[in-house]
Amino acid sequence: MTNNPEPMPYAAPEPTPYSSNGGAPAKSPVLSIISLIAGILGVLAGFIGWGLLFSIGAVVLGHLGQRKEPAAKGMWLTGLITGYAGIVLNLIILAIFIVALMAGISAYDMETAP
Repeated sequence: MTNNPEPMPYAAPEPTPYSSNGGAPAKSPVLSIISLIAGILGVLAGFIGWGLLFSIGAVVLGHLGQRKEPAAKGMWLTGLITGYAGIVLNLIILAIFIVALMAGISAYDMETAP
């Protein structure tokens, strides 16, 4: 005779995240998802020079997601990478715009000089 306990056929099922047995539902990684979306928007809008706020938001939310939602590492890490890349891209576009503006002003001054 073995000492294996037999499973109880009428035992209560264990609560799942979607059951109504009083168990708390699983929290979705909202900060990480928003960081991911903002990072992608920051890079895409960065090509036309309007993505800096999205990129900064992605970095801030990515670091908050890193601290509060460690299980969603793929999303907050992608948000951080795209956020930092968007910041760099936006700063490069801004620098090119400023140099072009200064060159245009200088060329205009050269044409109107006596």
